[in-house]
Amino acid sequence: MLGRMSETLADLIRRRFGIPTETGRAWPATGTLAQLLSHRVQRTFLDKPIDPETLQLLLAAAFSAPSKSDLQQATVIVVRDKATRAKVEALVPSMPWMAQASELLVFCGDNSRIRRSAELRGKPFPNDTLDMFMNAAVDAGLVMQGFITAAESIGLGCCPISVLRDEVEQLSAILGLPAGVFPVAGLCVGYPAREAKFSMRLPLAATVHIDRYDAAAFDRELPGYDARRAEAEPPTPGRQRHSDKYRTLRCTRGPKTRPASIACRNGTRSATMSASKVLR
Repeated sequence: MLGRMSETLADLIRRRFGIPTETGRAWPATGTLAQLLSHRVQRTFLDKPIDPETLQLLLAAAFSAPSKSDLQQATVIVVRDKATRAKVEALVPSMPWMAQASELLVFCGDNSRIRRSAELRGKPFPNDTLDMFMNAAVDAGLVMQGFITAAESIGLGCCPISVLRDEVEQLSAILGLPAGVFPVAGLCVGYPAREAKFSMRLPLAATVHIDRYDAAAFDRELPGYDARRAEAEPPTPGRQRHSDKYRTLRCTRGPKTRPASIACRNGTRSATMSASKVLR
């Protein structure tokens, strides 16, 4: 306990990236910075409900996140009905922790409200562009991160479920999402049953660039990252090594050539281009 109390942010950075540093040595390992550096994805939950007022407080904090031009293009669906939730969970049978979590939320990009606002005020809506899709998706991501930070600050654990987008048509039908609303990710929320696994991150030298993108940075840093991660996470029988997973992740599931998630159903013309083109 004494060791934990004497930790500094430098110790947390060392644990997160696996690289010794003096950055943050003068800062005690407390507060929001320490919380962010100690973040873990939680996949085991206690059978304990979250007080409704607590959930409302977390949502209020989350929706205080930045919003593009104050357009507030994010929506959260709290999946409370048991039958509805069972249908959502059935879309991803490989993730049983969805059923264990106290709450299941789906964070959505939402540019339906701004369209409706223009209609109610008798104004044209000329901004039917890919940028509108991106703005709404980013707004939803910011709200979700705000929720995660708020939830972890009071001892809750979270697990984002991005794979729900693979079943976007079914999910949209289950949740009754109207045109212009599209799921970005689900989020399991609950009280942790045990301490979650700690994931090492790529060094900042590979992810932070000064003035211009350094395409060679990743190649330089990957071998050291693989070695540090292998040392920190001894292989478990039957489990894919992280380094191998990192190299093959984009290949094992095949190219995403179907239309982007809000195409057709949600009526945003610019998003009807294939996701492979958008991501290229």
